[in-house]
Amino acid sequence: MSMAFDALSEVSDEALLVLYGNGDPAAARALTVRFAPLAYRVAYRMLTDGAEAEDVAQEAMLRLWKIAPEWRNGEAKVSTWLYRVVTNLATDRLRKRRGVGLDEAPEIEDGKASVLEVMIAEDRAAVLQKALDLLPDRQRQAIILRHIEGLSNPQIAEAMEIGVEAVESLTARGKRGLAKLLADQREELGFGDD
Repeated sequence: MSMAFDALSEVSDEALLVLYGNGDPAAARALTVRFAPLAYRVAYRMLTDGAEAEDVAQEAMLRLWKIAPEWRNGEAKVSTWLYRVVTNLATDRLRKRRGVGLDEAPEIEDGKASVLEVMIAEDRAAVLQKALDLLPDRQRQAIILRHIEGLSNPQIAEAMEIGVEAVESLTARGKRGLAKLLADQREELGFGDD
């Protein structure tokens, strides 16, 4: 039995996955609407390449569809499982292309900002992305999941399959690393000494 797409907006992620696993195509569409943008966003932040991020997001969604029939409610959240898969796939790609510079900056989409504000924000984002690219993989994952995606430390621990203390250590070391990498660029980026 297939549920109407609109009726699925209130259904939990886990229940949607079970519905899809039982053959409901509307549940697949609802899951895609919920999770494809998240998967792409995380992959893009890690890879800074739109085409690669799209490939990673699609691969992660395919893996989600494959595990749907065996999904056991209560063992993990769908979002946490997806974060883990996306970050692992992105990390694999980064390892394969070691040594290649990443110069693309994420685009800032803000219709209310002036052109100058957008240019400053893009410069800052590019510098931050370059600094993120220089961090060790696990520190970069923790920083992206915590400070860009807004996950809690327990959610990150589950996604990265490590303890909460390890997450705290990785994010602290990552933040120190970023501060060190960005220290000589504060004035250039318009932060001054405030």
